[in-house]
Amino acid sequence: MHSYDEPVYLISVVATILDIHPQTLRQYEREGLVTPSRTEGRMRLYSQRDIDRMKMILRLTRQMGVNLAGVDVILQLKVTIDEMQKEIDLLRDELSKVNRHGSVHASKAIVAKNNYDIVIFED
Repeated sequence: MHSYDEPVYLISVVATILDIHPQTLRQYEREGLVTPSRTEGRMRLYSQRDIDRMKMILRLTRQMGVNLAGVDVILQLKVTIDEMQKEIDLLRDELSKVNRHGSVHASKAIVAKNNYDIVIFED
């Protein structure tokens, strides 16, 4: 059994699994939506993570009608959300430690709030 991130699938196999043309996979790579690993002979190798990412891309484009530029924005937002979730988890862990000890160290008594804006440009 291979790990989730281990690149083992050739482009022809992935195209068959996803029922798409290999050229579609190449387009996704050109657009920067997926970055497969390469062998020394420059053959593309995809991991299960890559396949799951492409399934999400196909779901967004086919079922929701999102174009590839929109998919790129959505995927970037997903990365940001995942990073923020990790930060929240760390802060929750810190807070639970504080609650167990009953006090907050003076250096950690100030909480800063970050604001994130999404700007959408129209033609």
